[in-house]
Amino acid sequence: MYKTLISASELAAHIANPDWVVVDCRHDLMNPAAGREGYAIGHLPGAVFGSIETELSGDRQGPDGVFRGRHPLPEKDALVETLRSWGVNDGSQVVAYDAHGGMFAARLWWLLRWLGHEAVAVLDGGMAAWQSIGQPLSVDLPAKAPGAITVRAPFVPTVTVVDVMNNIEKGERTVIDARAADRFRGENETIDPVGGHIPGAKNRFFKDNLQPDGRFKDAESLRAEFAPLIKDPQRAVMQCGSGVTACHNLLALEVAGLPGAALYPGSWSEWVADTTRPVATGDA
Repeated sequence: MYKTLISASELAAHIANPDWVVVDCRHDLMNPAAGREGYAIGHLPGAVFGSIETELSGDRQGPDGVFRGRHPLPEKDALVETLRSWGVNDGSQVVAYDAHGGMFAARLWWLLRWLGHEAVAVLDGGMAAWQSIGQPLSVDLPAKAPGAITVRAPFVPTVTVVDVMNNIEKGERTVIDARAADRFRGENETIDPVGGHIPGAKNRFFKDNLQPDGRFKDAESLRAEFAPLIKDPQRAVMQCGSGVTACHNLLALEVAGLPGAALYPGSWSEWVADTTRPVATGDA
């Protein structure tokens, strides 16, 4: 069972296994159609496509009409139906990949763990790693028999915007923001019209989890780099712009052997939707 990362060579050895489900999670935050277009041009053999905008996110407005962020969590029942349409069963090994160092694949990894599915991993190095060992791409659309995955006890916790607001005063949790430093400081109005960060938050850009070749750093290196930021991972909260790249930090913590941190799904996009919530700028 692969529960965090899988190498391209390991995946190649199992790519034809009917009990394995490979999901292409490519995406572009500035061009939501780019992922599906890339999938049509060429994808890993047998892979299905998972859209960050639709299948892997829910409605931006909750039943109460309140904005929940740009990529709120999907309803569990809807996510289960999507996974079943991809042929996922309780015993399936799922592998998520993208072409962005796991930036989007980690979202599916986290969502499956949220449903209580343990056998899910991210392809380390993504498509580049796959092609670097001479493995082919395909344009064929796979025919998948319906799966029967069920919801079980989650492996991962979440927190709400209320929890994060209360934590500003209490300081019981360490909040880590996965956005780039300029966004964290409030200097990138193109992406974040309301710039800055949640008061008290620290910054860990998700790309800092990667080596130059796009693969994750080793466990020892990740532990050493997270050590100044997090004393107790079970008292930590990961957030980002909309709850997507925060999952990359959560995956890195698992690789480092530091499990237990929570995701704030709404993240910055939900936080700033209410102008009464405080905003900090500059460095942490």
